Amino acid sequence: MSELVIYFSRSGENYFGGVLKNIEKGNTEVIAEYIQELKGADLFKVETVIDYPADYMECIDVAKKEKTVAARPKIKKTLKSIADYDTVYIGFPNWWGTLPMAMFTQLEELDFTGKTVKPFVTHEGSGFGSAIKDLEKLCSGAEIKPGLSIPGADVYDAKDKVALWVRD
Repeated sequence: MSELVIYFSRSGENYFGGVLKNIEKGNTEVIAEYIQELKGADLFKVETVIDYPADYMECIDVAKKEKTVAARPKIKKTLKSIADYDTVYIGFPNWWGTLPMAMFTQLEELDFTGKTVKPFVTHEGSGFGSAIKDLEKLCSGAEIKPGLSIPGADVYDAKDKVALWVRD
């Protein structure tokens, strides 16, 4: 059974339990790499052509504007097919209650018919928000399994939790 992780992650200034902190690797990327290590899954990182601001407050302003207008930011590389995969893990930070709009750009390009989708989200208290509902639309024809929600501040202590989740 072939598995793939499609994810968006952002380094730079991030919010951690009430404080802003600079990180070299985005929280969602940490979880994606755990899945790769545990399951041998392939990784596909969604990256925008225009980088989001490193400053947290500026970034969330851009993200809010994108959500408001249902933007589809251009991405550097588009995954054209997931035909070779049975299970697709989809990971993202919660931005304004759902997936970053760049994930919409990528996921709308794919045919999820007959696939198993396992979503995971990093956040600082908001969990999935409306992302599962959005994934049901974006991944039409897929069986969406229960997701994994991990606070960003906890990602480096979450490998055992991820290991349990990927087994189901």
